[in-house]
Amino acid sequence: MKPGRTGISRVLHAFVYSMQGFRAVYKHEAAFRQELLLAVLLIPIAFWLTIDPVHLMAMLGSLILVLIVEILNSAIEAVVDRTGEEPHKLSGRAKDMGSAAVFLALMNVIVMWGLVLYQLFFQVK
Repeated sequence: MKPGRTGISRVLHAFVYSMQGFRAVYKHEAAFRQELLLAVLLIPIAFWLTIDPVHLMAMLGSLILVLIVEILNSAIEAVVDRTGEEPHKLSGRAKDMGSAAVFLALMNVIVMWGLVLYQLFFQVK
């Protein structure tokens, strides 16, 4: 085991690092800001539309997943860009894969919200 902080000190430092990560992604990534705005707009709508906790968690979880995947994609891009600006097929592949992951997360939002909305508005009970 590597030496370092333990206990509450470790938890507090991890929290500080996480907040630094949030600040960095918000400051440097327009896509994250757009997806965060989407989540801020849709979260109250999810609470308004449904009282079913399963539906609510599917809707909220899909939005949070987009933010998580975007943060990971941004981290991949930062690491790739740090290694050099010259084009390389592996660098391009890494960035494309991160982008594909964000795309899938966004498609997940469409599917989850679509299924819940269909059940709420079009399915006979």
